[in-house]
Amino acid sequence: MAKVKKKGWGFTGVIARLLMLLAAGLLLMSYASMLVNPSKAWYMTALGLMFVPIALLNLFLLIWAIRRRSGAAFIPLLALLPSLIFIGRYLQFSSGGETPTGKPVKIVSYNVGHFIMGRRPEFKDAEGHKACMDSVVRFIKDTDADIVCLQEINLPGEYDVSKFVKEHFPEYEAGYFMFITEEGSYGNMTLSRFPIAGKGRFQFEKSANQAIYTDLKITDGSTIRVYNCHFESYNISLSNLVKSKGKDSTLVRDTEEKMKRSIKRRPEQVEQVMADIEDCTMEAIVVGDFNDNPMSYTYHRLMKGRKDTFVEAGKGFGATYSTLWPLIRIDYILYPSHFKAVSNQIPKVRYSDHFPVIAEISL
Repeated sequence: MAKVKKKGWGFTGVIARLLMLLAAGLLLMSYASMLVNPSKAWYMTALGLMFVPIALLNLFLLIWAIRRRSGAAFIPLLALLPSLIFIGRYLQFSSGGETPTGKPVKIVSYNVGHFIMGRRPEFKDAEGHKACMDSVVRFIKDTDADIVCLQEINLPGEYDVSKFVKEHFPEYEAGYFMFITEEGSYGNMTLSRFPIAGKGRFQFEKSANQAIYTDLKITDGSTIRVYNCHFESYNISLSNLVKSKGKDSTLVRDTEEKMKRSIKRRPEQVEQVMADIEDCTMEAIVVGDFNDNPMSYTYHRLMKGRKDTFVEAGKGFGATYSTLWPLIRIDYILYPSHFKAVSNQIPKVRYSDHFPVIAEISL
């Protein structure tokens, strides 16, 4: 009796398995990106940024393998299992907010983007910058927040910052540090309904970004420190890059260099803030525009001893950057793990290229 030859994988089967192994390897490296200091391996941050599309590629390959009844389905399946833990940093299916103990503290973090969205058509009949600034001021007042942390606030000319606060936010005390230029001033500002007991600044080397902190006397007599952070920006134009379709070699090269520079500077800035957090005897709430995603070294370091209001009390997509929504989440409110997150909202208001994060925390 003649022996029946076993059917081999074939060319398609070999290519499919190689693609599955490659996709699985990239996903595993994406997980590892949050543990590796990007100043030593900048490309790991790029893999962290690509977590969602890489995970979707593995999901597609898993479905394809199952439909073909391929024994190689275990490759994307095993690679995807850790994603069940991390996907909640990007998407929440139901609000898991806790019942508050007493009156919760409402916090807003908002990168207002220099108010440059004032160039949008809806502001064309007014002074764009001022109209956008006034819209942001109205929005913040409507939130009725106890603490407001703003990044990239921009006041043109010789604008008196203290006068701006008294005029628009008389019910708040303010802590701010501004860079002064020929065109005006810009920086970070923290507004608080609680008395400010102290404040400070972290000025980052060779950077137009910064982090500030304010010590707030809470109603129960305790004092908390709120870090308002704006870590190194990429300073790239995603829209221009998409429009060029990668054909503009100068733009592509410039974008790569800017990304490398940003990726290498950010961990140094994070460590400056972390050193202060670890030396501080007060409870620390860390908020702001981290310019990094939830699979990053930045997020992993700052999450030490803290929780994320979106993960604990959010619903839907957590993306905070309007470009390429819903893939990019870079704005956060992180709080001590023994506090309780009551709610988290990300209103899609169009006064900036960022969306604000609004959270209630029971201290």
